[in-house]
Amino acid sequence: MSTYTAEQVLERVQGLAREGLDVATFLSAAGAALHRVVPTDVETLPTPSWVTLDPTSLLITSTFSPGCEIPTEEVVALEYRSDMPSNRVGDVVRHPLGVQTARELVANDPGGAGGYLDLLRSIGIEHEALVALRARDGEHWGAVYLVRGPARADFSRQELGFLRTVAPYLAEGIRRGLLLGEASEPERPDAPAIVVLGEDLTPESFTPGAQQWLQDLPASHGDGLPAAVLSVAQVALAGRDGDPWGDPARARVLSDRRGWVMLHGQSLAGAGRRVAVTIQPAGPDRITPLLMAAYELTAREEQVTRHVLQGDSTAQIAAALSVSPYTVQEHVKNIFGKTAVSSRRELVSRVFTRHHQPRVEDNDERIGLDRPIRGGPFPHPSAQRLGAAHQEPA
Repeated sequence: MSTYTAEQVLERVQGLAREGLDVATFLSAAGAALHRVVPTDVETLPTPSWVTLDPTSLLITSTFSPGCEIPTEEVVALEYRSDMPSNRVGDVVRHPLGVQTARELVANDPGGAGGYLDLLRSIGIEHEALVALRARDGEHWGAVYLVRGPARADFSRQELGFLRTVAPYLAEGIRRGLLLGEASEPERPDAPAIVVLGEDLTPESFTPGAQQWLQDLPASHGDGLPAAVLSVAQVALAGRDGDPWGDPARARVLSDRRGWVMLHGQSLAGAGRRVAVTIQPAGPDRITPLLMAAYELTAREEQVTRHVLQGDSTAQIAAALSVSPYTVQEHVKNIFGKTAVSSRRELVSRVFTRHHQPRVEDNDERIGLDRPIRGGPFPHPSAQRLGAAHQEPA
């Protein structure tokens, strides 16, 4: 792997992440670029295979394997329903380096993980690397699988290091693509909106619902855009020290009807200087109202459940919530009773099946129709009403 090629590919992925592409288009182009530095060569899976994640629950919201037929059901079953030790997304997002290979998995569990390696070999795969796509703010938006057959060497330390370097930009491209999908075809009253402005801050395009969001923001002087939108756009266009990947341009604004609103500005790659301003609720956590509405959890039980979904241990949950491990265990016991499960793994599977699997299936259909995919759990009317009441300043 040449340093020059790696730098070219990194710049290519950074540019793609700033073009405002839908997720499938972005990942197809990014995967082709990655192949120049970290090639794959298995006929079954010739290009990287991707999953997108809900950053709050870390549950899968879509799968994308361009150029091959990998059934979504197999990915989901291995992740949430199989007891076989395997290279799971839920594990790699908690890995200190955010990267895990099948070789490492077997080295850490030579007895239990052997069956997983046999499964891979049965479809022609000898080497596998799974990389968490964590944005610079720490949120996970996806993961990528790369595989090789027995004729090639395993992934080198240099290749894995490059994947770690490029991962934040892949995460950012997914984040923006999911926002684009939700904004272009909104399915909820609080769906985000995107306003694209030119270098002179003249609006060029609006996604559906953007005008209503703009009307709800504190007005500017005259008939122009709200001052907060113009301010965020100007900061994003200027960049920090000329770096478009510097600190993001953000503002939190209190609106009359929607409570706290978050504005996020990012300059766009391509011809001319343009900026996209995203407008969305300040706390876009959609799993919380779903959990509370579906299972009648208390606020504290919901907090514990979110930590369980993310794979945190009892000690980690206790530290995060400033309670005793005994209290956490009591909450977990109550949660098991309300959700009719008997283990943490079963709880994760139950929440995924009920709230995220419909989203995965919907996105599978949308990818087949060349329509942009969307993120988060599938909407539920009662949860939407509860979510509006639950919204608080971030």
